[in-house]
Amino acid sequence: MAKSTRLGDGEFEVMQAIWDAKEPVTAGNILEKIKEKRTWGLSTLITVLGRLTEKGYLSVDKSTGISIYCPLVAEKDYKNRESRSFLEKVYGNSLSAFVSALYDGGSIKNEDLEELREFIEKTGKEK
Repeated sequence: MAKSTRLGDGEFEVMQAIWDAKEPVTAGNILEKIKEKRTWGLSTLITVLGRLTEKGYLSVDKSTGISIYCPLVAEKDYKNRESRSFLEKVYGNSLSAFVSALYDGGSIKNEDLEELREFIEKTGKEK
């Protein structure tokens, strides 16, 4: 698993493209997937991929003459770690304070709260 280094926005978008692919990908594949969000050239992407490899998020196979990238960190693991870190740092590990802030700020609506309520009821019965 990668060190607990957070991903920058661009790095996260690259990782998201790789996770979404669900198979090893080339830089060209990644560039195609992120072109809506980033106007990077191939050399910029290669630099980012190198950083992600150094940080332990990716492995690269160069044995075929084309660099093939695979994630070393699962999307779920990264998101779980980052979610927990955010909740601890910003809301003192209080989920209710987080949801309250979202609601008070207009980021979530009553329908979202109902969906959350249903989720809690469902997962509470499963455990």
